[in-house]
Amino acid sequence: MAQLKPRTTDALSDAETKRLARALAESDDVTVFVNGTTVKLPTQARDAVVDVLQRFAQGDAVMVSSAEDLLNTSQAAEVAGVSLTYMRRLTDAGTIPVEYRGTHRRIRLRDVLAWLETREQKQPQG
Repeated sequence: MAQLKPRTTDALSDAETKRLARALAESDDVTVFVNGTTVKLPTQARDAVVDVLQRFAQGDAVMVSSAEDLLNTSQAAEVAGVSLTYMRRLTDAGTIPVEYRGTHRRIRLRDVLAWLETREQKQPQG
C-alpha cells in the first residue's frame, strides 16, 4: 500500500514573502486555477491553502502531509467488534495491516473497515 511522503518546500525569498504577506493582509480571498479553470475550494481546502500561504508569508518552510485515521489496537478491536486478543492475532498474521510507532501498533481505520467488508462477503447468505 503506497503512502504519500510528506513534501517539504523551502521558505520563499524575502521579496516573495513580503509580496505574499501584503496580498494576504489585503484579503483572505484565494482564487485557484486548475488547468485554466477557476475552482472554488470547499471551506476546509480553502482554509488549508490559506494556512500554507500564511506560513510562507511569515518566512517559514512548509511541510505538507496527509492525516489518516490511525487507531490503537483497542480502538480497532472496538470498531471491528472483536476482542483485543483477536485483533492482535489479525495484525500478527498480516490479515489487517499494522504500523508500529515505537512498540505501539497503529491500524488504519480504512483497513479495519475493509476487513469487516470482506468478512461480511464471506458470511453465508441465509
